[in-house]
Amino acid sequence: MAKPVSVRWRGRTPAVQDRTGNMQIRKAVFPVGGLGTRFLPATKALPKEMLPIVDKPLIQYAVEEARAAGIEEFIFVTGRGKTAIEDHFDHSYELEDLLSSRDKDQALAQIRDSVPPAGQVAYTRQQEPLGLGHAVWCARNLIGDEPFAVLLADDLILGEDPCLRQMVEAAGETGGNVVAVMDVPREHTGRYGVLDVGADDGRLAEVRGLVEKPDPAEAPSTLSVIGRYILVPEVFDYLSQMERGAGGEIQLTDAMAKLIGDHPFYGLRFTGTRFDCGDKLGFLKATVAFGLARDDLQEGLGAFLEDLVAGR
Repeated sequence: MAKPVSVRWRGRTPAVQDRTGNMQIRKAVFPVGGLGTRFLPATKALPKEMLPIVDKPLIQYAVEEARAAGIEEFIFVTGRGKTAIEDHFDHSYELEDLLSSRDKDQALAQIRDSVPPAGQVAYTRQQEPLGLGHAVWCARNLIGDEPFAVLLADDLILGEDPCLRQMVEAAGETGGNVVAVMDVPREHTGRYGVLDVGADDGRLAEVRGLVEKPDPAEAPSTLSVIGRYILVPEVFDYLSQMERGAGGEIQLTDAMAKLIGDHPFYGLRFTGTRFDCGDKLGFLKATVAFGLARDDLQEGLGAFLEDLVAGR
């Protein structure tokens, strides 16, 4: 990886670029303070982000996606009862010693590889459940004055090219803010932040406006934001105003909308399949899809599904 170089970017913001001139996003925020009530009783004692898809928890997929995009600092915004996440991204010396003594080299490598290097992980607590915007605001002092990424572990994306890496490349082209977007059925627009679209080349859509959870009849489009964001730090200026939006919460979408016109803002139609793992059906679909994508499981799982459909 090229050594990062600090430069000025869009006014007050010191961006980080590599020596080829491409903007580098070094920090990522993972809001993991939610209660996961849709998955009770499983989430009574287990953070929803630790629910496994095949053999890895949701949050590990998100962290691996961030690492593949060049992220160097991982910031978790936690809540009460989330210590399992902290333990997961730490060494378990007893387990590692046991695996080593039994020559379980592959398993040992897997758990060691899941731990980011020392000093690259930070935790801050969201003491009240005041919404996604508030969770991101809680990370403001750890982000400082540079662009950053936000990843929601509930949104799991299966594809050859990691979604955030696609977004980092797009941000290198456009500067400013980039959000991952996809078209949803119009009747589902009330679940998302929805774009008012300007220029659109089929890959990058200029964001002319943003509306959080609009009534389907009033939605400006069906192009909707999913849980991946690259944002300029000026978003904290607006989040700090603590304005309540949809659902009485501090909405990240509302703060992002106020950046429009002052900074470039684009929605990226990413390649890959997104699964909403905050929903039980989406979680089950993701488990099947990720299982079928595994060479060691594809044949057996595929045969089981064929038998199931055939009623055998």
